Amino acid sequence: AQVLTGGRGKAGGVKFANNPGEALKVADEILGMEIKGEKVKHLLIEKKAEILNEFFVTVSVDRGARKPVILASMEGGVEIENLAKTNPEKIIKYYPNPLIEFLPYEAREIARRMGVPSELISAMGDMIWKLYNVFEKYDADTAEINPLVSTPQGLIAADAKLVVENDALFRHQDLVERLHYKKKAVDFVQLDGDIAVIGNGAGLTLTAMDMIKLNGGEPATFLDIGGGASEQIIDQALNLVLSYEPVKVVFLNVLGGITKADDVARGVIKALEHCERKVPIVIRLTGTNEEEGQRILEEAGISYEVSMEKAALKAVELCNELKAK
Repeated sequence: AQVLTGGRGKAGGVKFANNPGEALKVADEILGMEIKGEKVKHLLIEKKAEILNEFFVTVSVDRGARKPVILASMEGGVEIENLAKTNPEKIIKYYPNPLIEFLPYEAREIARRMGVPSELISAMGDMIWKLYNVFEKYDADTAEINPLVSTPQGLIAADAKLVVENDALFRHQDLVERLHYKKKAVDFVQLDGDIAVIGNGAGLTLTAMDMIKLNGGEPATFLDIGGGASEQIIDQALNLVLSYEPVKVVFLNVLGGITKADDVARGVIKALEHCERKVPIVIRLTGTNEEEGQRILEEAGISYEVSMEKAALKAVELCNELKAK
């Protein structure tokens, strides 16, 4: 599945076939499915690799250190996040000097520290060096190969991800044109808690997160739908957080200004109608067209609050009840 999101394998977006008939069947299954709110419109079909080993290599920005960081491991694949928690010593961390050229011997040293077989050190170093150059050339936040696989024919980037800094896109018009880039409708960040927080405006969303923390809860997401969010954006936002597995409760905090409360209510109902995961949602809804929005929710049997404080407390209490079961 060619969608701009991770976790495609776990979501059923990567399948194997042994003949053209099977390929047609699985292609039909994948096309049209939704993965984390993105509809699959395109497929990549390629020869299945004979994988001997899986590795992980990424170049990102360590904001604390204020410089790029290369992370590499002998263990790649879908469980790399768990490896970072359970066995962080298995992930090699290297800080290139951003003021001077990153040289091939440095990349080979990373490969050696990873523990790859001696016959692979040169090829692995070359792959790491090229990945870092892509990261620099395209002003990336992240350039990642996971898994980087060894096969009888050599190393192959079995899957890769490139996240370009939005503020640098004016320097990369070729990417803008190729991807038909549009500004994101929502700003979405995954966190470590279990209460998804959605708000219309960064300040309002952060305040809602503070209220969750104040009442002893932990936010699972920061999702800012911005001002003037439509029914479709509300629907998209809820689908995003509901597809994030740790979420046990959703806290939707809307103070309608440009955003209309009735559009929010319709978006909520639409999302809940076709969502497979049944997750409790606590709604704080007030502002423009609030009477109409509240009426729509009441008719659908969905409760709401007008006080953010009460709604946040209710979300935490609901989450605690679910965890106690």
